[in-house]
Amino acid sequence: MKKENIFSRRSFLKSSALMGAAGVLGTGSAASILTSCTKQDEAAKLIPLKEPGTYYVPELPDKAPEGKALKAGIIGCGGRASGATFNFLNAADGLTVVALADVFEDRVNGLADRLKKEKDIDIPADKRFVGLDAYKNVIDSDVDVVIIATPPLFRPVHFQYAVEKGKHCFLEKPICVDPVGYRTIIAASRQAAAKQLCVVTGTQRHHERRYVEAYKKIMDGMIGEITGGNVYWNQNMLWYRNRDKNWSDCEYMIKDWVNWKWLSGDHIVEQHVHNIDVFTWFSGLKPVKAVAFGSRQRRLTGDQYDNFSVDFTMENGIHLHSMCRQIDGCVNNVSEFIQGTKGSWNSADNTIRDLAGNELWKYDFEAEKANHAQNDPYTLEHVNWISHIRAGKPIIQSEETAVSNMAAIMGREAAYSGAETTWTDMTASPLDYTPADLNMGKMDMTAMVVPVPGKPIDK
Repeated sequence: MKKENIFSRRSFLKSSALMGAAGVLGTGSAASILTSCTKQDEAAKLIPLKEPGTYYVPELPDKAPEGKALKAGIIGCGGRASGATFNFLNAADGLTVVALADVFEDRVNGLADRLKKEKDIDIPADKRFVGLDAYKNVIDSDVDVVIIATPPLFRPVHFQYAVEKGKHCFLEKPICVDPVGYRTIIAASRQAAAKQLCVVTGTQRHHERRYVEAYKKIMDGMIGEITGGNVYWNQNMLWYRNRDKNWSDCEYMIKDWVNWKWLSGDHIVEQHVHNIDVFTWFSGLKPVKAVAFGSRQRRLTGDQYDNFSVDFTMENGIHLHSMCRQIDGCVNNVSEFIQGTKGSWNSADNTIRDLAGNELWKYDFEAEKANHAQNDPYTLEHVNWISHIRAGKPIIQSEETAVSNMAAIMGREAAYSGAETTWTDMTASPLDYTPADLNMGKMDMTAMVVPVPGKPIDK
């Protein structure tokens, strides 16, 4: 693939050279002088990583502006899809839902019942679609936009079909679980751009006010040139489903999807992609290689790992350490830390500090509450999506999200195999997690085993 890095590097490299010279001065007695300066004086001395206007910052009003009424179709009716449906309806006036799809009828009916009870929206029986191909029925209905929140394996194909039919898309993260899905996303994203569509993804930190403000400060140069970082998603184990004797193989795995690598991509892809995405977003870099390890200690179902640790080498040679774990009884941490030549930012306490540890900036939550009625990032991503649609301003977030998504896939495969993975090899890999005998009945589960590093794997 050509021009795999979708971010502009010219301004970054220019700033890097300038900061390399400036960084020599920030030592010894000069450091104490700089520390004594006021924040206003420091701000005046900042050298931007990117010039204002050269990078995207979303406008985040409490509600999207008035405009064309929009009819939505929902693909996937589970927990996250239901949440996204109501986030969408709360993001603006003049919105409704007209069609639903899921592989399970009870989930379709469950979301339809909630829509009637909470929003007085009726979904007629002939707009409730069930089955593996039900997504086509929704997309082919009289809808303006689609919300795609099925288990992650299915999202690339659903997105591809929606773009072919000219629909604006909200695409929940992760947007793919393997290289084949990645290439499908990239191709569909470029087709969406050609069709002037609006595609927003579920990387909600891009629409979380504290992250957006931190991003702007870092682009202004407050921490200097980015030199590395650490990203974490360590928490207790997520939910799981024990198998009912009446469930088929496929039914069981889809109901327990978050624990199966072919459906979720493993938790490094399904969850930790958020944190990896923050670093790729802030730095404008993608990884060129990854070395990793991971293991399975206490997971009760599925074929995934419990933990991953990944050393990413980025395009300009700096390193990102990625760590994620889902094990009960361990210390938890969901945050990002980015180091620069002049300071650092830590999302755990929403603070930027200089090299001596002095606070330069801290996000003001009280001001956020005073200035905004809507501060839920899950709703604000829909506010931004609808705002772009109604303003006729195309936005394609899926190609950018594909970078962080592929980074997570690289880390996973490095841990599974024990080998070093590279961006070049992984983006061209034929690896496809879709089962050859995908159907709602009996499936061949012999390949769905826990990977062992150092041994060849097919899945």
